[in-house]
Amino acid sequence: MVAAWQTLAERFGRLTANYPALAKANHVTHLGTLGTGNHFVELCLDEADRVWVMLHSGSRGVGNVIGTHFIELAKKDMRRWFINLPDEDLAYFPEGTDHFNDYVEAVGWAQEFAALNRRMMMVHTMSALARVITKPFGAEVQAINCHHNYVQREQHFGQNLIVTRKGAVRAGAGEMGIIPGSMGTRSYIVRGRGNPDSFESCSHGAGRAMSRHEARRRFTVEEHVRATEGVECRKDADVIDETPMAYKPIEAVMAAQADLVEIVHTLKQIVCVKG
Repeated sequence: MVAAWQTLAERFGRLTANYPALAKANHVTHLGTLGTGNHFVELCLDEADRVWVMLHSGSRGVGNVIGTHFIELAKKDMRRWFINLPDEDLAYFPEGTDHFNDYVEAVGWAQEFAALNRRMMMVHTMSALARVITKPFGAEVQAINCHHNYVQREQHFGQNLIVTRKGAVRAGAGEMGIIPGSMGTRSYIVRGRGNPDSFESCSHGAGRAMSRHEARRRFTVEEHVRATEGVECRKDADVIDETPMAYKPIEAVMAAQADLVEIVHTLKQIVCVKG
């Protein structure tokens, strides 16, 4: 972990020199860790009964602190420049300002942290499997590591733009992506079609059909057990907010974006570990 952190430490040091509050975030201690909520590690079977390891995690505590810190800075800038917004959550940094450039740098760093975080967890998961599976097995080196909830400079319709993908992943022509369902349904490995009208994007997953509070109010443990039949996973009251019924039907989500991605593999969860 320490060696991996060193690949990120220099840039993080430059960020914290300008924004000391970021240094208090959990950074190296969260590297290689899963997180809570909808983060997961899963074992899945595809249509040919090949085993896949799929995981979902991101920039963890330090990413959250970066986002929160710069949101507050943007709100202060709006007030300082007497820019009246209908909602203060619409606060922004004008391009070319110091805060704008620093924010873009900080987000880029957080994306590198997230990608490294996932790679480390995948290595740890594969090592754990090798320790418990007594028969020799081979691993095809086909790793797909894609961001969601991120910002990136791209060119679309002949213009240089900054694209924010919230709950979305890039789906450029031929680019591989992952669209997970819920903990009791299917997930998909996809290939992007490069649809220009979507800014070469597709959904990141099924998406919630209701809030976590509403899911806990509406569903019982017994219903959750039935919905996750055949999947080795948590089946207690503390995970009801992640039950499959709290999410939109993944099949309908995939049908709605058939013009954005091509399905390459259909995966069915058999083990799901929630953070």
